[in-house]
Amino acid sequence: MKRFLVAAAMTLTALPALASNDDIIKVKSTSDVATTMDRLEAAVTGAGATVFARVDHAAGAASVDLALDPSQLLIFGNPKMGTAAMQDDPVAGLFLPLKVLVYQNAAGETWLAYHDPEDTFDDTTINDDAAYIKMMTGALGKLTAAAAGQ
Repeated sequence: MKRFLVAAAMTLTALPALASNDDIIKVKSTSDVATTMDRLEAAVTGAGATVFARVDHAAGAASVDLALDPSQLLIFGNPKMGTAAMQDDPVAGLFLPLKVLVYQNAAGETWLAYHDPEDTFDDTTINDDAAYIKMMTGALGKLTAAAAGQ
């Protein structure tokens, strides 16, 4: 019985970490990180959004003599959607612009990852059914699918 209680307590302690991973959407790419990121950036600009930054985490690590598998972050947005969110709750600015990470995992696979917009604004007063959240969700799905080569 004691073992069961210890196992149950450990499982319950781990649940928040496991649940939080559900908020991250992952899409497998058919190409390497650089090619996938180039396709993502082209898809974003082609959709009329603004790219604010492209961060190369591996290059940053190399600049301080540390090794990191290829990993790049694209920060982008569309003021038509983002402004509406921030008008509803200024704290939304903490989560905007949108971000997509393209990375290589330990198995050498390339993945795109982003936070699900329906969960992103949970700590704000924004309603889950806000039209711009649906638009962000759809846009991120289309953009990452294009970048992944799907």
